[in-house]
Amino acid sequence: MSDIELIATSTFGLESVVKREIINLGYKDVKVENGKVIFSAEEKDIPRVNIWLRSADRVLLKIGEFKATTFEELFEKTKALPWEDWITEDGEFTVVGKAVDSQLMSVPDCQAIVKKAVVEKLKTKYHTEWFKETGAKFTIQVALLKDIATLTIDTSGEGLHKRGYREASVEAPIKETLAAALINLSYWNHERILVDPFCGSGTIPIEAAMIGKNIAPGIQRSFASENWPRINQEYWKEEKVNARKAILQDRKLNIKAFDIDKEAIEISKENAFEIGVDDCIEFSVGNVLDFKTHDKYGVIISNPPYGERLGNKEKVEKLYIEIGKIFRQLDTWSIYIITSNENFEKLYGGKADRKRKLYNGRIKVDYYQYYGPRPPKK
Repeated sequence: MSDIELIATSTFGLESVVKREIINLGYKDVKVENGKVIFSAEEKDIPRVNIWLRSADRVLLKIGEFKATTFEELFEKTKALPWEDWITEDGEFTVVGKAVDSQLMSVPDCQAIVKKAVVEKLKTKYHTEWFKETGAKFTIQVALLKDIATLTIDTSGEGLHKRGYREASVEAPIKETLAAALINLSYWNHERILVDPFCGSGTIPIEAAMIGKNIAPGIQRSFASENWPRINQEYWKEEKVNARKAILQDRKLNIKAFDIDKEAIEISKENAFEIGVDDCIEFSVGNVLDFKTHDKYGVIISNPPYGERLGNKEKVEKLYIEIGKIFRQLDTWSIYIITSNENFEKLYGGKADRKRKLYNGRIKVDYYQYYGPRPPKK
């Protein structure tokens, strides 16, 4: 029986990907809004979704939602919520906030009022005037959108893109959650060859290997809610054991990743080793302009340089022209390129079969998808 409501937040444009992941995990009561996917769950599902969601940013526990147009209204309605069900007497909690198109637009004031309201509610529950705040940590979020306040507690802690394997990275790496989404938006599967010719610190090929081997993205990290007394520790233990059992150790993958930067390849190898997929990916130093292959029905997924810095744009645009000449010869391959350059199709020399607007951090990008023919059935 569902007794809580969870919110999986996402980067703009990836809501449908996150929704599909949630449905694939077996949840049915799922609703999509801008930047988030809301679904009904049970307490034991908090460990499960944190460990398994690949493209979501965070998992928030929804405590309440109401209309608030005055600070008094915000205070009283926040105080009425069941904070004591989750926050312990020694709990350490902070309040973060955001406001869009609302009468209460002063985020610091909203945060202070919510903090005061929660403290007053906990005083009533625990019959004390002072809290030690030496126990588990809780991050409360007050989000105001068009005068509707949504109050949540963050169950994840660090963002879900923090898998724990990327100890080192190159400049401007792609987020792990976005990389996983790019793969899930492609036609790649474990039976097809995957190539990333601009692999940087290896995020795209590593995320692909994790998907191909069914390695849970959160298997090597911890979460804020692991320390919450209310959540039975057996739920965490059981889910981590199940995640390890679910790994397809014997599945063979054909993933090739290269980059012109030798240091980036060394970093990639270290990152792949950290998560245990170093035997699945062939890393090498190489120039995309030298790329040749006799393989058929392969997939290229890559995050090439954007040319955002002054003086780099002309160089990068020349690169796009060159890779277009090379990739267009791969007539059985599917090509997926993410870039902020709005002239990419013209430079590449072909209109994409589909273009999807996304965000890489704060940079607006497009995901250009060129579909090759379907591989013949085996």
